[in-house]
Amino acid sequence: MTDASALTDLFASRRYFRKFEEITRHLGRVAGVLHAEGNLSKDEVEVLTRYITALTFTFRALSLKYLLVGRDTGRFFGSLQIDQKESGFPVITELMTMANDASQAANHLRNAASGRQLKEQMVKKIVGDHEIPTKLQFALSQRMYYEELAKGDLFWARNDPEIVWLGGDDDRRTLLIHWAVYDSELNLPVIYLMECEDTGRESLYRDQRRWPEVQAHLMAQSLAGLKLMTIATGFDEDFDDLHPKKLRRIHLGPMYSSAYTDQSGPLSDVLRDARSPEGQDWALVWTEERLVSNDVRTERTGWFSSRELQIFKRDPFLIDEGASALDRAVILPQRPYQVLAERAPAGFGSVRKFVVSPGGRVLDYR
Repeated sequence: MTDASALTDLFASRRYFRKFEEITRHLGRVAGVLHAEGNLSKDEVEVLTRYITALTFTFRALSLKYLLVGRDTGRFFGSLQIDQKESGFPVITELMTMANDASQAANHLRNAASGRQLKEQMVKKIVGDHEIPTKLQFALSQRMYYEELAKGDLFWARNDPEIVWLGGDDDRRTLLIHWAVYDSELNLPVIYLMECEDTGRESLYRDQRRWPEVQAHLMAQSLAGLKLMTIATGFDEDFDDLHPKKLRRIHLGPMYSSAYTDQSGPLSDVLRDARSPEGQDWALVWTEERLVSNDVRTERTGWFSSRELQIFKRDPFLIDEGASALDRAVILPQRPYQVLAERAPAGFGSVRKFVVSPGGRVLDYR
């Protein structure tokens, strides 16, 4: 059961959204560092950047929805619910509600006063009645919220698979299939990147039979509790002419902040003792699981037919994880990093540190 906390204070809510605006801006820079050192390809970085941008738009939309939280707007519309004990992110019901709102955004915008009309009414209220036009401000914030939803390109609870062409010929094509979810158990955005080879008669993205099946299969398997080995092996066995060569799963979070979360552990202690100023009291964990095929075996499927199945590399230290590699990193501002470096808590020696300078530059420490 998620320990949800409501941000009912206006200024606390706005600081929370500013914090995530800062964090998501640095995520793209981290992806750039990983690309520069060869850990991510150009296509993978472009896909990741797209999801990070979508996540930024999601937080922007939510910040507009809750822009006047705690003020007397004439109606109760709630406050942002965050996972205070575990992820530090909004709970998944926030994204599910947002998706429902997006489906009705056109109706709301069609029936609502325009932004110009609302601003004119606000001026009249201030000048004529000498009152703060809170209800009109609320109406405008909700209009801006629906306008943001109508633009699209947000990070939803489900972001269905898409294909990027990497190369190949008519007989064997190399594809990057990517998708993402907002995991309901973790309350975290999780991104999947699968590089696979396609030996079907027709290219996958034009195949109206296989592509819907692939999409449905992958979304059904997008659970944090499933090991990459389970996901990749099941995909390999269910689709004879699709061969997964590499599968990545990237967890963006949890987010730690002594002002907003009640997590326990070394990072929480570091942030508490760092006593960082506003905007620098945070740390975000970036975890990547990776599964790689290093060989192929052939299995007969009939008298005159056979198929190839992948043999995935297993790290002997990650047998229980079902992965070839597991990389953990933490992104944090300079002041918390200094406390972390001084304390050197157990278990953090192998964790990569991406340190954000006051100027916004991301520095890499191992």
